[in-house]
Amino acid sequence: MDDKKRTYDTVVAQVQCLVDGVTNHVGALANITALLKEAFPYYFWVGFYLVKDDQLELGPFQGPVACYTIGKGRGVCGTSWAQVQTLIVPDVEQFPGHIACSSRSRSEIVVPILRNGNVVGVIDVDSEQLNSFDTIDQEGLERIATLCEPLV
Repeated sequence: MDDKKRTYDTVVAQVQCLVDGVTNHVGALANITALLKEAFPYYFWVGFYLVKDDQLELGPFQGPVACYTIGKGRGVCGTSWAQVQTLIVPDVEQFPGHIACSSRSRSEIVVPILRNGNVVGVIDVDSEQLNSFDTIDQEGLERIATLCEPLV
């Protein structure tokens, strides 16, 4: 577990460098997803969904094809948005209303990106393994979400 925390600490510092002074927000978000996918081998899919026109719209990601839009309160992403909180789902098959963009996804974590207390996007991460995510992932991804807020 200490190794994972150290990796998140390193990645958070790298994300800070990727966002400092950057005006190409889409490019920065794309680079952040690439960094996360490379740093954490258990990430099967990682990406951003951004709030637009009262729905989550697909943003930069790494992994297989994904759903274009997700409604508020739908699936893990939409539920995280509606509840304004991070959700860790050890087994997506047990999550009511899970949206299966890929049948290979087995567990998931979704972290809201907040601006003035409102969700403006989410970081979504899926794994092909059950029970892949824990509080270390939550803490690391919440730190990254804070750094991404100006980009969304």
